[in-house]
Amino acid sequence: MTPTSTSTLPDSAVASCAGTCGTAFPPIDEVLPHRGTMRLVDEIAACCDDAVAVLASADRHAWYADAQGAMPAWLGIELMAQAIAAHVGLIAMRGGGRAKPGVLLGASRYEAHVPSFEPGARLRIEAKEVLKSEQGHGAYECTIAVDDRCLAQAVVKVFQPTDFHAFIEGSFTS
Repeated sequence: MTPTSTSTLPDSAVASCAGTCGTAFPPIDEVLPHRGTMRLVDEIAACCDDAVAVLASADRHAWYADAQGAMPAWLGIELMAQAIAAHVGLIAMRGGGRAKPGVLLGASRYEAHVPSFEPGARLRIEAKEVLKSEQGHGAYECTIAVDDRCLAQAVVKVFQPTDFHAFIEGSFTS
């Protein structure tokens, strides 16, 4: 596959959702902990029990923009991670709670079908939960698309510890 080609978009992870998270979503700042220039996701488009779709724009003036104003495709993993954080946050909020911090463990088979996302592109990031353990581990199949063109895809692994602060402190003392 050449760097400028795109893949066929797989079936939408949220196409069959009945809107179990609702149809009106809170502002993204109420769901994600990311602030300022570190928040790459603009809004939530759809959500159900095991999937979410969020929207993001490739801002030609952002800190990450290359000389042509495009978003490098390697940022796709962070877009996917923020989509997952939105899903986890919405599910927690639906149950009357609030989002708890988690960590990105990694991505397997990240495939970017383009070297960058064009300036001004309206990206749709979908994440479908494929694994969830009681210990807080999860895996999501993710895609980034513009219209019906899949620009990137990966399986992203995450972890949401019961006690985030103890987890982080333990990471530095062991």
